Amino acid sequence: MLYTGQAFRLEMLSDQILKVTFDLKDQSANVFNALALNELAQVLEVIRQQKNTQGLLFTSGKDGFVFGADITEFLGHFKKTEQEMQTWIAQINETFSGFEDLPFPTVAAVNGFALGGGFEIALAMDFRVCGTKAQVGLPETKLGIIPGWGGTVRLPRLIGADHAIEWVSGAKYYKAPEAFKFGAVDAVVDDTKTLDASMLLLTRAIKGEIDWKARRSQKTSPLKLDKIESMMSFDGSKAFVAGMAGPHYPAPVAAVESMQQGARKTRSEALAIEGALFAKMAKTPTAECLVQVFLGDQYLKKVAKKQTKESAPTKYAGVLGAGIMGGGIAYQSASTGTPVLMKDIKTEQLELGMNEATKLLNGLVEKGKMKPDKMAKVISQITPTLSFADFQSTDFVVEAVVENEKIKKMVLAETEEKVKPGTVLASNTSTISITRLAEGLKRPEDFVGMHFFNPVHRMPLVEIIRGKKSSDKAVAQGVQYAVQMGKTPIVVNDCPGFLVNRVLFPYFNGFLFLLEDGVDFQKIDKVMEKWGWPMGPAYLLDVVGIDTGHHASHIMATEFPDRMGFKGKNVMESMYEAKRFGQKNSKGFYEYELDKKGKPKKVVTQTAYEIIKPLVKSTREMSDEDIIMRMMLPMLIESARCLDEKIVATPVEVDMGLLLGLGFPPFRAGIFKWADMVGLETLKTHADKWQKDFGKLYQFTESMEQMIKNKQKYHAGGAQ
Repeated sequence: MLYTGQAFRLEMLSDQILKVTFDLKDQSANVFNALALNELAQVLEVIRQQKNTQGLLFTSGKDGFVFGADITEFLGHFKKTEQEMQTWIAQINETFSGFEDLPFPTVAAVNGFALGGGFEIALAMDFRVCGTKAQVGLPETKLGIIPGWGGTVRLPRLIGADHAIEWVSGAKYYKAPEAFKFGAVDAVVDDTKTLDASMLLLTRAIKGEIDWKARRSQKTSPLKLDKIESMMSFDGSKAFVAGMAGPHYPAPVAAVESMQQGARKTRSEALAIEGALFAKMAKTPTAECLVQVFLGDQYLKKVAKKQTKESAPTKYAGVLGAGIMGGGIAYQSASTGTPVLMKDIKTEQLELGMNEATKLLNGLVEKGKMKPDKMAKVISQITPTLSFADFQSTDFVVEAVVENEKIKKMVLAETEEKVKPGTVLASNTSTISITRLAEGLKRPEDFVGMHFFNPVHRMPLVEIIRGKKSSDKAVAQGVQYAVQMGKTPIVVNDCPGFLVNRVLFPYFNGFLFLLEDGVDFQKIDKVMEKWGWPMGPAYLLDVVGIDTGHHASHIMATEFPDRMGFKGKNVMESMYEAKRFGQKNSKGFYEYELDKKGKPKKVVTQTAYEIIKPLVKSTREMSDEDIIMRMMLPMLIESARCLDEKIVATPVEVDMGLLLGLGFPPFRAGIFKWADMVGLETLKTHADKWQKDFGKLYQFTESMEQMIKNKQKYHAGGAQ
């Protein structure tokens, strides 16, 4: 062994071939942290000292190749100046380019994932051989940055500018066979033969049967595009990428810019351009927030893994109710491999539920994302039934009947009698107390809440609600089943609205009070959509259903009258009385027509304005900033109350809950991250402006006041 470290081993094989193995000690996966990067430079120096070397094989000792850079360490680098970051990047590129410049052929044997920096080190080799299950890609723009270790330099020279723009700006992973078609990898073989095939390719290159010098020259020379071709390729792409990414996400365009500026330069010049643009992107608020989102997602996975450490997988599930939610849950369960009984009291409802599942699966087949035989298998995993006969076999049952406490209690009590002891019952409810629903149960310890979001197959979040008598085991089982279904679970304690709906309704109240102050709902929608929400509050209420919003708002107003109640009738009540329920009956704040694709398209009419007009109490001039603060501060303050009351454990879970459950703008990373970036003191100045008119809806909590006094933040060691 020529070198043995904590991350790398270097050995000389027969025929003077060197083998580098990346195998980060005490870690389940390889990542480029400071230790690994330092050792890689040391390995390069040892390689340079060897004489008569014929070739080099770069491999992984893990199930995956390299997952990229250690993002947790990146945060420290992001705090450096742009010049300091460029120096750091240049040092790493010196090592990567050192491998590329070795005086003999090099091959990367890629197994599993090779992402970001992991794919960039593979690109520095002359050839890449992948196992069939391998996936490669440069996903950096998802973090608000661009590839910084040669990705925008080597990839376009290897696969062409147009394809490289698609790869880098889209931040997608590509399976090995697809990557081979692009020319990003040179061979795809059975996973068990990756090393043998890599050695064969390397041997052929050593013998001169494959021109490795020509391949290397291709990657280190300027792109073969003249000035006009370069302009046509890159300028057109930048406009398209900018349109797709939107104004809040500058990294995809910066990645294209890096390729364009470096296209007609030498490798070293192009790498310097890439490094400068990387450093510029790393200093943007978007990068800070998107990295926060990535770390938040990792945190949720870690928490879920800990919570389910002793939980057995759900083998057979049951769903009560074949409506939109019940059918959606049954579909999600079956499509992710857990067979499910779907019970209802009406045959036509069961048919409706099965039709919904079939429609979703047909959509996947039509898009080429599923084969017909897989569709048939999924459908066979859903068993519709009118009786409880087979429920003795279930180990987890989700009740998803109408949002009515009395009916839910009755259904749950009946179900408890039909299932075996130890089967966990869960109620899919958005507002009803789990503790109250458990009152009629003989085994309340086996009962939890499980709040799915509509549409179930698209929305990633599931709130697992712990009632006063819910056992740790039942909660863990709920988390386990959610994970099995491919969902992201967050455990919350019982309270009206739980987490997401509890903080959403103060936001809606901010909207309703703005209407009473004479602000046009279209203007509010435009301002909030520009701020980053996927849809403004009026449009969102139409999509959710104004009847649904009306029902839930009454529950919230009853439970929290000091800040969620209204004196007299509000606009939502008037809309409800006028039977304007939103998209479900084609009239709400907007009216709806079907477009050419059969999707609802909103149309503005005067009817909504006529309903709002009698409820307008004043006419105030509102700036865009005023509208944003009037909307967002109630959500922030209620989120702080949830944290104070331990409804949810950490600011990270609040922020991720709003991202995954409400579509909170990812480039702002969550309500608490937004508060950190704007500053609580600044936000309090805005809140104080409105508190005299709207009371506790805009009153900072004691904990928030204390944080201002102590100069604390919710993230980065502040109040977590």
